Amino acid sequence: MFAMRRRFFAVLITLLLLGLPAAAQVATQATTPIEQPNWPAQAVRGSKVMVVSDEELASQAGIEILKKGGNAVDAAVAVGFALAVVQPAAGNIGGGGFMLVRMADGRTGLVDYRETSPGKGSREMYIRADGTLDSRAALEGYRAVAIPGTAAGMELALRTYGTMKLAEVLVPAIRLAEQGFPVDEQLARSLRSSRPLLQRFSGSYRTFLKNAELYNAGDILRQPELAATLRRIAQGGAAEFYRGQTARELADEMARMGGHVSLEDLAGYQAKLREPLRSKYNINGVEWEVITTVPPSSGGVAMIEALNILQPFELKSLSDAQTIHWIAEAMRRAFADRAAFLGDTDFARVPVRGLTDPRYAAERRATIDPLRASTSEQIRAGNPAAYETSAGGGSGESPTAPEPLRDGQTTHYSVVDAAGNAAANTYTINTGYGGGVTSTTGFLLNNTMDDFTTQPGKPNVFGLLQSEANTIAPGKRALSSMTPTMLLRDGKLSFVTGSPGGPTIISAVLLTMINWMYFGMEPQGAINAPRFHHQWMPDELVTEHTLAAEVQAELERRGHKVRSVPWRWLGQVEAIAIDPKTGERLGAADPRRSGVAIGY
Repeated sequence: MFAMRRRFFAVLITLLLLGLPAAAQVATQATTPIEQPNWPAQAVRGSKVMVVSDEELASQAGIEILKKGGNAVDAAVAVGFALAVVQPAAGNIGGGGFMLVRMADGRTGLVDYRETSPGKGSREMYIRADGTLDSRAALEGYRAVAIPGTAAGMELALRTYGTMKLAEVLVPAIRLAEQGFPVDEQLARSLRSSRPLLQRFSGSYRTFLKNAELYNAGDILRQPELAATLRRIAQGGAAEFYRGQTARELADEMARMGGHVSLEDLAGYQAKLREPLRSKYNINGVEWEVITTVPPSSGGVAMIEALNILQPFELKSLSDAQTIHWIAEAMRRAFADRAAFLGDTDFARVPVRGLTDPRYAAERRATIDPLRASTSEQIRAGNPAAYETSAGGGSGESPTAPEPLRDGQTTHYSVVDAAGNAAANTYTINTGYGGGVTSTTGFLLNNTMDDFTTQPGKPNVFGLLQSEANTIAPGKRALSSMTPTMLLRDGKLSFVTGSPGGPTIISAVLLTMINWMYFGMEPQGAINAPRFHHQWMPDELVTEHTLAAEVQAELERRGHKVRSVPWRWLGQVEAIAIDPKTGERLGAADPRRSGVAIGY
């Protein structure tokens, strides 16, 4: 039975198009969670398959492919292209990300399609003649664009793990772009709030602002230029995007508008298959294994370092001040090490083994006072090189205190099919609507160059301090916080998860996994639970406003600088759990924004 949904009209049209059976289960949440406090208590159950994403029409695209006989990766690629149509602020073919795959036979892989610096990229490219940082150039317009990786990454995932042709899985996205879809209130509000950025660029002004008329809820948004590009990709594959008409048009536009991405840059881009990071834990008599990202994503390394630090501590609940204290202190140390050591391992020596070694965690744990928050100086990066043969290195300079963190525009989705194959995909164009530019080929372009260390010792837009290993170089991948992750319980698939949210991705995924592994919470409860975040610098513990006043007071008494921001949510975790007794797929969509779980 279908649950009540906020976009009834859009769903009705799509159901008629797809012919989905009445037995399918769908759950969505209100656009503004504070106006709809009665969040769902239970996950959506599906006996065979489950798709969870930020957008209903995208989740339905995945279901459509699964019903046609596709596997989880086929469906994941379809969802990724559909989000490029229906979620312009984050869904993309103009950005990049990571897809974590685990097949039912145990094969695992991480598809790294992170954006790369163009050939003209250099560590000084955003430094003015007077030595100051031109941060706006790394955030807005054509100079902020890194080489997109999504088309190559989706094709690589499909070719390696999928069963269908690219043209088949692109059908839902092409239909949505050509025929259009009803704008919901959330998208209409997002476009209005982003008007100052989007109206600066003609393609965005025309496509997303209707030449200043603006979209209202219920209006149909059609994107013919994007549809034409998707059709070319369907016919010619990723090669068309990087070496065909799309590449030529994009490179010509870049040259006219002062951008750095060239035709040679596009032709040289490669998505990569990497071995995921794995770590085992025995918690309450259960053997858990974490499978997650490796650099250039910092998420897996930081999360495993934090879990290793937390191993001996008694964690009670995320409403307990002592538990929050332990986790916050672990987060602070993991982020301090992120700032000192992490970058693209194809270009720099990064001490991944050392940072994820339990002995190094013990060294970091020994610096934690059980009753008092450490000072920022006490948390400075440790020496992970002592636990491996290769060493990373930070600048050793005193950093400038960054501004408070900001939300990014990233999106995550999870898919599990009937055979037990699973895909967790997180991708981004960095901040909302990227750099604001919609190319002549119909898609928004990223502003991922700001994810590099544009000036050592200076924070990026998220307030993150970054290492010397993350400075700009041609072909280099920018450090990321994206953290698609899976959990195995006694060797069997148990949890598929990930989140958007800039640096808060790491904390949102970590906390949700702690709820599932340590506290045995139901999957929806694990998603709904209050969240907090600490990234070392700025020195503040950011909490959702749902944290109890007495808990906040106790944390402040311990020396934590707590910042509870009204109307602010941390992350948007879209997860699928496997019921260990029945094998059912439990879709847990995050109610903080507009998560949607569909299964049957």
